[in-house]
Amino acid sequence: MAINVTPSAVIQPKPGIGDVMWHLPFIRAIAAISPGGKVTFLAPPTSGARDLLAAEPSVAETIYFEHSGSELRRAINLIRLVALLRRKRFHTLWILDRTIRPAVAAFLAGIPERIGVGLTAQRWYITNASIDQSHFHDHPIEWLRALMASMRVPLPATASSLPVPNETLAAIGSKFEFCRRPWIVLGIGATHAVRDWPTEYWAEFLTDLRRRTGGTVFLIGGNAHLARAQSLIDGGGGAAAVNACGLTLGEALALLQLADLFVGPDSGPMNMAASVGTPTFTMFGVNPVLTYSKFIHAIVPEGGPAPGGMKRIFPAQVLEQVEPYLSKLKERG
Repeated sequence: MAINVTPSAVIQPKPGIGDVMWHLPFIRAIAAISPGGKVTFLAPPTSGARDLLAAEPSVAETIYFEHSGSELRRAINLIRLVALLRRKRFHTLWILDRTIRPAVAAFLAGIPERIGVGLTAQRWYITNASIDQSHFHDHPIEWLRALMASMRVPLPATASSLPVPNETLAAIGSKFEFCRRPWIVLGIGATHAVRDWPTEYWAEFLTDLRRRTGGTVFLIGGNAHLARAQSLIDGGGGAAAVNACGLTLGEALALLQLADLFVGPDSGPMNMAASVGTPTFTMFGVNPVLTYSKFIHAIVPEGGPAPGGMKRIFPAQVLEQVEPYLSKLKERG
């Protein structure tokens, strides 16, 4: 006779693609101790979580919920989230952030076990003890490491490979089968403009890169960067370059897994590349360096990340760090 187990869920209110990527090890750790070894994952639609986690075995279902907006919109979103949580009848909800509203929604929905970091007024709505306030100014990865430790949840690592559906890999492999190797992917654009590289820097770097490789350079960044990517490609010559900004999120993920190298700023595509095990050269001009993955190779401005830091990371500096990998790819080819 099958036992009907009320499911566990994880809610992650951050809006970015990269946020899904670096939360994945924590989602997997929670799923491993949950009934059936799976959880329901709740995230904003801007995270692209459904596409990114389509083949993830620890996630039974991905549900989108709205979280941001004006004060009125946030109040409406809170009411809708309460209704959603009530319908799903979760027994346990893990809140992977210090924000308050998901905890309030879980409390109002009557979820018996509400687990969170509790670094803010959130602590009044969760059922576990808060992590130590000394973590308040830490990176959120450190909050979650502390939460896993306090809840005695084994956390094997904070980096792990993201599975990509085989059919998507095959389709992208076929689509670009005539493109010469190595495949080098550039991730242009970023969620926040201050994290992006100036267009003139991209133009200089792409021109020099195409002179140094006999392979193919792909540009990704979503539909918003289609015109920018084409302008960059048309502005130089050398090795073949492909405007791949029109790929879907799932297709871009497959391309990144098939690629030999990735270069870009701290962004969603960067986190995607690291999560599929591709050597990832990342420009951290503004934000602190992420260290959750061994595949991330940080490039920082002199003096370290600071406001305006992306303008102090020069194309020659990036090319100098990428060049040894290009040489290895040539030898392997």
